[in-house]
Amino acid sequence: FSNHSTTIINYFEERLTNASAESFNAKIKAFRSQLRGVADLKFFMFRLARLYA
Repeated sequence: FSNHSTTIINYFEERLTNASAESFNAKIKAFRSQLRGVADLKFFMFRLARLYA
């Protein structure tokens, strides 16, 4: 509890969660799984920015 107390209290005081960050991480993971083996990191970052920015 002591590790997550500020997050828990923040939810009850401000109704803030990290759901949007978790959703964004899931989208990035799905995108990465589609582009397995991409050798060009610059292209990968370009596509990622265009799709989810």
